[in-house]
Amino acid sequence: MSALFQPFRLRDVTVPNRVWMAPMCQYSAAPAGPDTGAPNDWHFAHYAARAAGGTGLILVEATAVSAEGRISPYDLGIWNDTQVEAFRRITRFLVSQGTVPGIQLAHGGRKASTDQPWKGGAPVGPDTYGWQPVAPSPVAFDERHPVPDELTVTQIGEVIGQFADAARRALAAGFEVAEIHGAHGYLINEFLSPHSNHRTDAYGGSYENRTRFALEVVDAVREVWPDDKPLFFRISATDWLEDGGWTADDTVRFAADLRAHGIDLLDVSTGGNASGVHIPTGPGYQVPFAARVKAGTSLSVAAVGLITEAEQAEKILANDEADAVLLGRELLRNPSWARHAARELGGEVHVPDQYHRSV
Repeated sequence: MSALFQPFRLRDVTVPNRVWMAPMCQYSAAPAGPDTGAPNDWHFAHYAARAAGGTGLILVEATAVSAEGRISPYDLGIWNDTQVEAFRRITRFLVSQGTVPGIQLAHGGRKASTDQPWKGGAPVGPDTYGWQPVAPSPVAFDERHPVPDELTVTQIGEVIGQFADAARRALAAGFEVAEIHGAHGYLINEFLSPHSNHRTDAYGGSYENRTRFALEVVDAVREVWPDDKPLFFRISATDWLEDGGWTADDTVRFAADLRAHGIDLLDVSTGGNASGVHIPTGPGYQVPFAARVKAGTSLSVAAVGLITEAEQAEKILANDEADAVLLGRELLRNPSWARHAARELGGEVHVPDQYHRSV
């Protein structure tokens, strides 16, 4: 029987298959007004299509824990009850299709306050719904981005509280899985890496200090997230720097720490924290990083990155390189990828009654 279409249980949540949707920002929420940050018809149609296509778990895109935590003014947020109510429409439909609804909780850090990518993605100011970004250190991401304000220890505590509040709201919105976004050069990743964290206090310098903020966020979220529901962490396994960055060895070490603090699965990506680096992309190029974590720890792992073919995904699981695969662009191209893969591999997947003629 196909490994890709075996159910996967984490705590008391069972995902019907191992084809999962990676969080991908849509940059389509209202940037201002009463519906700021709330999902709308676009988001509903986008996620509903992938659920109807048989995807086992959908991780809703990076959803900001505060208004200034958005990557762009057009990002989703979950810092108020209006947003919670709008998310309920999505989670109800996903559950009706047998899909487990998950959400990625995020803070953009020094890469926040940028325009929609199809408009160039440049930083935006107050005249176009923007704001001043914050970070562990006053170090700009690149020459285009402004120098961020350095977070004080008091402000760090406030952000940790925002993650916990967002988790409470995610639960009220009907999500079964929460993922903490610690990757791609956003705030938590900025604290982890010595490339972006130049602090000299308890949140900078040593490995223990640089990981402190991330683990305090995990602890705060785990305290309010129910014991019967799984908590994920997305990480960039490497900065792709030859020196002075976060490394694959750091990731394996940190995975064990995350496990001890209540993380159930590590979503392994790479890059995003250093500009101008060369990333040797190719089919499954990030899978070896997931495989290292799986081999070196007891933590469950999901692999992501140019996984496009059913047989490719099947081999990743059969070779014990990961416990599940996360598809991104391929699910944008083909919302019914899971159904097509099940047909190819002889697996079973949910098909809506209305689509019975497609089987």
